Amino acid sequence: MVTKINELEYLVSSPDFWNDSMQAQSTMKTLSNLNKTVEDWESLESEIDSTVEMLELIEIDFDTEIFQEVLRETKEIQLTLEKLSFRLNFSGQYDSGDAILAIHAGAGGVDSQDWASILLRMYTRWSDQNGFDSKVLDVSYGEEAGIKSVVLQISGDYAFGNLKSEKGVHRLVRISPFDNDHARHTSFALAEVLPQVDQSLEVDINDDDLKIDVFRAGGHGGQNVQKNSTAIRITHIPSGIVVVCQNERSQRQNKDIAMKILMSRLLDLEQQKQNEKMDQLKGKHISAEWGNQIRSYVLHPYQMVKDHRTGMETSKIDAVLDGEINDFINSYLIHLVGDKNV
Repeated sequence: MVTKINELEYLVSSPDFWNDSMQAQSTMKTLSNLNKTVEDWESLESEIDSTVEMLELIEIDFDTEIFQEVLRETKEIQLTLEKLSFRLNFSGQYDSGDAILAIHAGAGGVDSQDWASILLRMYTRWSDQNGFDSKVLDVSYGEEAGIKSVVLQISGDYAFGNLKSEKGVHRLVRISPFDNDHARHTSFALAEVLPQVDQSLEVDINDDDLKIDVFRAGGHGGQNVQKNSTAIRITHIPSGIVVVCQNERSQRQNKDIAMKILMSRLLDLEQQKQNEKMDQLKGKHISAEWGNQIRSYVLHPYQMVKDHRTGMETSKIDAVLDGEINDFINSYLIHLVGDKNV
């Protein structure tokens, strides 16, 4: 890590470093994160040295107050060590940065749209509880209830590193509040998690490959909320990716946000292609993501949340739907590191 810091500091000192301001800002952010990590470990080392010195004093002349202080310091050191050690799981190129989180209602009609809105609430609460900032970039409401889709920007240190565990299909089993017969329904929603990327050398978009449409922004239930055409739809013709943004008041703001989402999706698409090539070399079976849920949330006939990748489960479903998903995130990250070491 120190070697990487030295390389980046040498790059920052070059006269033409700020010629590409977007790339320079990205490099500076990476350098800042690396320096912060080194400072945290050095601070922990200093605390350990100080505690060892107090232990040596106790060996010479036992003192109850110093002994109690050593116990307190030891507990603090243990907690800090666990925190810093766990952060080593965030080894991906974009793990330390912001994330784009998109939720799409799946099969199941109004029940799935309601389920998508429940997931939106869960992730928004998780964001608030863990010191992240969340902002709705675009939302499409259902005609009767819930949402068809929503796109969020989650900002904060290691937002993408945490949320990458949530990518996939989420399955809900419950008594439908929209069924007069009170029948049990199964609903699905897909969570997309993308790294937030700025314009850089990593994402090359040809303007000729883009089709840009402008239309009036729609509100809840499809009603028009603006007289001017400010909403933006960008279609990337080669990949078929379509991005819509209509939450901002100006056309330029919506276009800027739509381009950021498009770049993130193109980057994710390229990473998927690379992963598929690697899986083929390893002989790993690749299956359709939509047909395989990563997690099930059962409200009836019993209460349980189970992650099908790690086997972790809990009966505290109300707490989970209220944003307490760190146990699932952490177990997946540990599981992921284990897979990489196989």
